[in-house]
Amino acid sequence: MQKARVRLRSTDKSKIQELAQEIVEIGEEYNAKVSGPVPLPTDKLEIPTRKAPDGEGSETIERYEMHVHNRLIDIMESERALRQVMRVHVPEGVDIEVELTE
Repeated sequence: MQKARVRLRSTDKSKIQELAQEIVEIGEEYNAKVSGPVPLPTDKLEIPTRKAPDGEGSETIERYEMHVHNRLIDIMESERALRQVMRVHVPEGVDIEVELTE
């Protein structure tokens, strides 16, 4: 029995939700056991920079943040479902990682 662990990462929450829903529907269509999508903690990348490029003037600082959303989906017991997951269209800006185990 093969099991696939699908990890999704994206900065756009709506794209990752749509892809996760599509993968869950594929699993249900082929009667595979699906657990997820499990929302993992959101990674926050914070970058503070000075506004003045030459260092002169007041010390004003701009703060930028980027949020990386993560989802985890497990699919078990269906080889046909795993093949369809491998063929799914991944939108731009979404990283997908599929790990197969026995």
